[in-house]
Amino acid sequence: MKSVPVAELMSPDAAHLGLQLIFGENILDEKQITHFRIQKPGLALAGYCDHIHSGRVQILGNTEVSYLWTLEPEMRRQSVAGICKKDVCCFIVTKDLKLPDEVTETVMAFSIPLFKTDRVSSETIIDLSVFLEDRLAPESVCHGVFLDVFGIGTLITGRSGIGKSECAVELIKRGHRLVADDAVRFKRIQDYLEGSSSDMLRYHMEVRGLGIINIKDMFGVAAIRLRKKLELVIEFTDWNPNVSYDRLGLDNVYEEILRQRVPKIILPISAGRNMAVIVEIAARNHLLKIMGYNSAQEFSERLMSTINEGESQKILTDELEKRMGRRGVE
Repeated sequence: MKSVPVAELMSPDAAHLGLQLIFGENILDEKQITHFRIQKPGLALAGYCDHIHSGRVQILGNTEVSYLWTLEPEMRRQSVAGICKKDVCCFIVTKDLKLPDEVTETVMAFSIPLFKTDRVSSETIIDLSVFLEDRLAPESVCHGVFLDVFGIGTLITGRSGIGKSECAVELIKRGHRLVADDAVRFKRIQDYLEGSSSDMLRYHMEVRGLGIINIKDMFGVAAIRLRKKLELVIEFTDWNPNVSYDRLGLDNVYEEILRQRVPKIILPISAGRNMAVIVEIAARNHLLKIMGYNSAQEFSERLMSTINEGESQKILTDELEKRMGRRGVE
C-alpha cells in the first residue's frame, strides 16, 4: 500500500492548508498517511473506536473540542487515549480552537504529531483530501508522447524510432500542446487517469538527429500543459500487408493502464501518410463519440438498412412476378 509521511503536510505544496505544527517535529517522517479520506473521531471520543484507522488524518473540529471541554480532566485523557492507541498518524485542530491541556499532554505521550489551522473543518477536509489523493494515487510510467489535441488527452505509443516525436512536433506547430515526452507518468485519480511529465523531462522532447529541444522556449508557454486527463491511446505500428486492419472503425480496442480501460486506435505507418493529420482526425472523431455521435456505427446501420430494403424489394418483386405469371396462365 502506498503511503506518504506526515512530513508532507509541512511541504511547500501543502502551504495552502495553513497548518502549524504544535508537536511532533522529530516524528513527522515516521508517521505514514495511507489513505486520502479524512476522519472526524466523533463517537470514538465516547469510547467507540472500532472504526478509527491508523493511516487517516484525524480532524478535531468544533464538535469534538466542545465535547472534550464538557468532560472531567481524567475522562479527557481516557477519551483521547482510546484513539491514540489505534496508532493514528496525526491530529489537526481546526478554527484555531484551544485544546484542554489534558488532550495535548495525552497526544504528546503517545508521540502523535499535532497540527492546528485557523480554517474551518469543511474547507480543511476538502483541500486536504484533494492534496492527499494526488500524493497517494497509484502511478505508472508509459513510453510515448502525451499531448492535448483538441482538448483530448492523447497518448501516442509505438516502437522506438517509428516517428512519435516528429508527429508530436508537427501537432505542436498546429497549435496543440505537449504534456510529456518519452516517460509519461500516469496517476489513477478516482475513475480516470491523469498524465504528467517528470520534473527532469518537463517541457523537453527528443527528436532524432536534433537531440533534446525545449518546447516551452521554442514555441512558447501556450504550447505546453503540466497535466491532462488521458482519454485516447494511439499506437503507431509498422505497415504489414498481411495484416487486416479495421476499415470501418467498428472495432472497439482498449488499452488497460492502472486497471483503467482507455479507448485505443492502431494506426499503421507507411510512406506518404501524414500522421499528424490522422491523429487530429482521430481526436475529432473521439470528440464526436463523446457527444454521442458515432459515424462508423451510423454508416453501418444505414448500410444494413439499405441491404434489408433491397432484400425486401427483391422479395416483393419476385412475389409480383409469380402472381403475374399465374394470371397469364389463367
